[in-house]
Amino acid sequence: MLFDRIKSLDAILTTAAKNSLHRSLGAFQLTMLGIGGIIGTGIFVLTAEAATKAGPAMMISFVLAAVVCGLTALCYSEMAAMLPVSGSAYTYSYATFGEVIAWTVGWALVLEYAIAASAVSVGWSGYMVGLFRDLLGFNIGPTWTHGPLDAEPGLFNIPAFCIALTMAGLLYLGTKESARVNAVLVAIKILALSLFVILAVPVIHGANFQPFNPFGFFKSEVMDPASGHMVAVGIAAAASSIFFAYVGFDAVSTAAEETKNPNRNIPIGLIGSLAICTVFYLLVAAGAIGSIGAQPGGALATSHDALAYVMRAIHYPLASKLLQIAAGIALPSVVLMMIYGQTRIAFVMARDGLLPAPLAKVHPKFKTPYVITMVTGVFVAFFAALFPVDQLADISNSGTLFAFAAVTIGVMMLRIKLPNQNRPFRTPFLWVVAPIATAGCVFLFFQLSFYTLKLFFAWAAIGLIIYFFYSRKRSGMAPGRG
Repeated sequence: MLFDRIKSLDAILTTAAKNSLHRSLGAFQLTMLGIGGIIGTGIFVLTAEAATKAGPAMMISFVLAAVVCGLTALCYSEMAAMLPVSGSAYTYSYATFGEVIAWTVGWALVLEYAIAASAVSVGWSGYMVGLFRDLLGFNIGPTWTHGPLDAEPGLFNIPAFCIALTMAGLLYLGTKESARVNAVLVAIKILALSLFVILAVPVIHGANFQPFNPFGFFKSEVMDPASGHMVAVGIAAAASSIFFAYVGFDAVSTAAEETKNPNRNIPIGLIGSLAICTVFYLLVAAGAIGSIGAQPGGALATSHDALAYVMRAIHYPLASKLLQIAAGIALPSVVLMMIYGQTRIAFVMARDGLLPAPLAKVHPKFKTPYVITMVTGVFVAFFAALFPVDQLADISNSGTLFAFAAVTIGVMMLRIKLPNQNRPFRTPFLWVVAPIATAGCVFLFFQLSFYTLKLFFAWAAIGLIIYFFYSRKRSGMAPGRG
């Protein structure tokens, strides 16, 4: 029951060929899509969250998260080259573990992509509110810029709601058009982070790194005086939150079905985007910590626009405003990429019969899965309007880490089950890389707060109820429906 209905690689490719998406993306566009998905709220906003959880030792957290993601990216590259279709970890799990696990992974990916899109929308809203305050002297107030569950509660986060719907609308119009817009936004983000590094790194003071590790390596739970809730702290806990800063590289694999020469271009996009972003992240983290310090409860830890705040603190008010403008312009590219990833996975699940068939409709003119794009846009917008960024980010990470672990285990299983299968890209040193990646994902998963883990398992239980009462009998692999 648990491992039945395993779909062969040939069957997956045949199904994709019957209702496929248009191939229009090359290696450069994929790398830009990866960078667009990675550089966002994680570095622009969650740097403050990392300072709260680990202080200056968040530098180690960034490295730990990068290592786990890098090893996982190598496993993704092998899978994506073997199966150049949409669906990412869901599709790979279908070929490896069977339908139940594939459904569970696909359901978890809603947390990775849709909830991540909501989190970035909230982060964008925070930068835009700061921009209006600093440039125009107009303080909007929390009522229409915070959700009801924020530390400073409001009613409905209108900016976050609007940006999510706007990005969904852009995806509705076309993949190639969205990729062009994304490339421009990525260039703006890279320029903004380069400006930050150039100004912050020269004023680094060694004293700001002390005490370096206030909470130790492993997770512990302490009371957050701002919210009154127990929160996880420590290097590993910060890494499990910072992991959100790297989420997005795997969205490249969801574009496999829309990629020209995917066997070559998908690995380039996955590994290239992750490598570029890791270098930027370490330089930015060093600049932020070294220039003003990053002690828990300090000014950086409590800021809502972390990098812009650093620029103001080291007396570069113009650079602060430019960073706010850049974040306002460029963070939507992450929302775009997260919604993109979600729609492609749901599209494939609907094509397989596990979700309602209308969700797999392709627009006759724009060649996009327009029904699921509209549904996802509305879902993301309402979550963004109601929930705070830190809760959304951690919940998103739980789904991501679960899916990553499925891929890293799956690539090993397929090496055993299908040793002679053509692999245009082979993960180097697989039997070292994949076990370490798996262990890293499992470790970081359990470094998330107990509250987040409860939400994840509740979400998984809801998904399984839907599967056994609805999806299983409607699946394309159900008896009489093949």
